[in-house]
Amino acid sequence: MSMESKIATLRKKATALPPSPGVYLMKNRDGRVIYVGKSRRLCARVASYFTGSEHAVKTARMVSQVADFDYILCDSEIEALSLENTLIKKYAPRYNIRLKDAKSYPYIAVSGGAYPRVFVTRDRQSDGTRYFGPYSGTADAYANLDTVRKLFRLPTCRRRFPEDIGRERPCIYRQMGRCMAPCAADVTEKEFGDAIRAAISVLSGNTAEAERRLRAEMLAAAEAEQFESAARLRDAITSLGKLRDEQKVLSDASTGCDVWAFAETDLCGVLSVLSVREGKLIRKNDYTFPASAILSPESALSFLSERYLDTADVPKEILLGFSPDEESVRAVASVLSERRGKRVSVLTPKRGDKRALCEMAQKNAAERAEKESERTVREEGTLVTLASLLALEVLPERIEVFDISNIGKEHTTAGMIVYEDGSLKKNAYRTFRIQSTAEDDYGAMREALSRRFAHKDDEGFGRLPDLLLLDGGRTHVAVGREVLREAGLDIPVFGLVKDDFHKTRALCTDTEEVGIAHEQAVFVFLYKLQEEVHRYALSATMGAKRKSMRHSSLEKIPEMGAERAKRLLAYFGTLRRVKEATVPELSAVRGMTKTAAINVYTHFHKEENT
Repeated sequence: MSMESKIATLRKKATALPPSPGVYLMKNRDGRVIYVGKSRRLCARVASYFTGSEHAVKTARMVSQVADFDYILCDSEIEALSLENTLIKKYAPRYNIRLKDAKSYPYIAVSGGAYPRVFVTRDRQSDGTRYFGPYSGTADAYANLDTVRKLFRLPTCRRRFPEDIGRERPCIYRQMGRCMAPCAADVTEKEFGDAIRAAISVLSGNTAEAERRLRAEMLAAAEAEQFESAARLRDAITSLGKLRDEQKVLSDASTGCDVWAFAETDLCGVLSVLSVREGKLIRKNDYTFPASAILSPESALSFLSERYLDTADVPKEILLGFSPDEESVRAVASVLSERRGKRVSVLTPKRGDKRALCEMAQKNAAERAEKESERTVREEGTLVTLASLLALEVLPERIEVFDISNIGKEHTTAGMIVYEDGSLKKNAYRTFRIQSTAEDDYGAMREALSRRFAHKDDEGFGRLPDLLLLDGGRTHVAVGREVLREAGLDIPVFGLVKDDFHKTRALCTDTEEVGIAHEQAVFVFLYKLQEEVHRYALSATMGAKRKSMRHSSLEKIPEMGAERAKRLLAYFGTLRRVKEATVPELSAVRGMTKTAAINVYTHFHKEENT
């Protein structure tokens, strides 16, 4: 079917849609969802994609790949907005802008209980913990966490309170004045709670309230002649004043809002948000998207609504540096008002101080987009050079890298990392626990690759790579080529050859090496990939090791359980002595049956039994 006839068929189908609110899903020829959108009038919105030729470049590119579409009718645009967010999370369409996985953005969390903990996490739970953020990176999250910890002398250790109060001596941070040390048993539950409440005020952007609270507590402590506590509170007030002075004043003290704007180039898109509290900028987040993502006023509005639905920090006013349609704005305002429990205003200011804030956000987005584009140009130049060195037929937009890590024969793990669209795609990383049948690294690599490409049609693994890199030499490459051949795939595969300092010095096929030392950009790029896959594979292996340490390997033996394994280890002292014990010696342990003793002996003497 020609492009013209395909467009005509899709246009005819679109004009037959009802003029009702709903969500539409654009699909490519493989049936994969590549774009999800919503509209209060489905027929007009969907038909617009297949009418005329005045589309933006990215939209035109998406339309050229549409082979069919589905739709779901909704009772209202609010329902359509919620469904759109759900479907974008489910299908992760190529052309939608979207939040990363929930575990990708860091938050500062304040747990519940009498002695709450304040920490950075990517995992949000519905257990009464309060979350602040999300932050666009861990550096920002930890910087803010460090600030409140220093201000209010909160613990940084892993001790749990009140369980650990008085169990150990306070650490050096108490002597340095960095921690109030509730472990020393001379800090009351009220004092600790007051510090936590003040930290929550600062994290919420309300430094004035935190300062008022601290001053009242300082005066109360002074009147009660608790001069040491009063002095600590005085120091916290001084530090809080310095923090307040460092924050950039953007408007009058009554202003509390989030300001959104976006900018895009041919190579990327950026959506920026400035968080203003009490007239001061307390946080700035930039969300970057690949060149394929369609960034428009409507998609940006859907994105920010999803972002607020994923956090408790919804401001009373949201300013937009762009102009979505009014129905969509009202729908988002209604959803967020329900989420906050109070009225939320969403508006696009045309003049005055609020418009100036939007222009500042717009400028910030444009500057970030320019820097991101420059980085992308450098990355693409590196990929072009790499493709030339390796004589690849296409630019490697998606690269998968494998490494084997092991601690003895019991803990062998393969890690797979993914580089796609100019950055590491961490939600696509995979771990393969290697079975005991793999005798060496080559067997482990064979198993990992076989299991990965057994999922070549699985959307959960994403599309197939343009380039496969294995941390190893020529034999590893030979194994990789054989696995690909068995899977019916033709993907270029190369090995990362390391020098004596464990740094990549060359790439190799199964017959020859390709030098990269004279291409500095390629060398640095591959070195970063090698370090990342090594870090990921090692962390997975250590995780398996820690898990096995919690669950003894003895428990896997028939007739054995946690209690018998514990008694065996307590009786013999070490696992080595258990292995050397005879059946009568094993049977002598309290609670051990003769069958269990024989099973343990047989497990550790398989070769002798054979």
